[in-house]
Amino acid sequence: MVTLGRAAWPELSGERPVLVLPLGSTEQHGPHLPLDTDTRIAEAVAQGLGSRLAPLLVAPALAFGASGEHAGFPGMLSLGTEVLALALVELVRSADDTAGGVFVVNGHGGNADALRSASKVLVSEGRPLRVWTPTVALSDAVGVPGAAGDLHAGRAETSLLLHLAPELVRLDKAAAGPAPALADLVAQGVAALSPSGVLGDPAGASAAEGARLLEAYLLDAAEDLRRWAGPLGASAPRPVRPRAATSRSASPSAERPT
Repeated sequence: MVTLGRAAWPELSGERPVLVLPLGSTEQHGPHLPLDTDTRIAEAVAQGLGSRLAPLLVAPALAFGASGEHAGFPGMLSLGTEVLALALVELVRSADDTAGGVFVVNGHGGNADALRSASKVLVSEGRPLRVWTPTVALSDAVGVPGAAGDLHAGRAETSLLLHLAPELVRLDKAAAGPAPALADLVAQGVAALSPSGVLGDPAGASAAEGARLLEAYLLDAAEDLRRWAGPLGASAPRPVRPRAATSRSASPSAERPT
């Protein structure tokens, strides 16, 4: 995996692989989860893709999204839909010298309108762009019923954070909130529906469930990335193969990846 922020520019000359851009948010996730929950999940998926497929470049995460529905809770920082769309257009345009295409890993549902708007512009300009957002439900990944009402800071996100950053999860403060329809959330905002900010129920969350859900995300994202990037040609990502087992007496050629 090549992490873009750690590379020097001469290391990026030549082949122009796919750039994976994690997109998250900085917003409340109830009293028990950190404000960067969406960003951490997007980063985990992006880094997982980078470890499984090559060649890929993994960009630093864009940690600010469109989070206006979380107004009224301290800590929320939002670019808004219009500015986020413009930022994404400029970011992808600026990647022309670096990447043969951009694959956005979106960790926040509120970014959807900005992503649609940016995608329309960029695709019309002939720039390869694909947006992936998690759609695998907890019920499908680990057999937990009732995931349809788990909109925000419920069992799914709590399990993912227990796996990714357990030291930041305040389980003693986790409590169930309402499970409103998505249309009500968009129309009224979170604060009007849930004083705690939770939309769902964190009860039963576990690191083991989080690991299984993340793996389901990775399988889905990797398949989507390979299917989209295949027509890009030689720079399309391929599975990373493990090195063959060797002994001390093995020849140098035997140590090359297969």
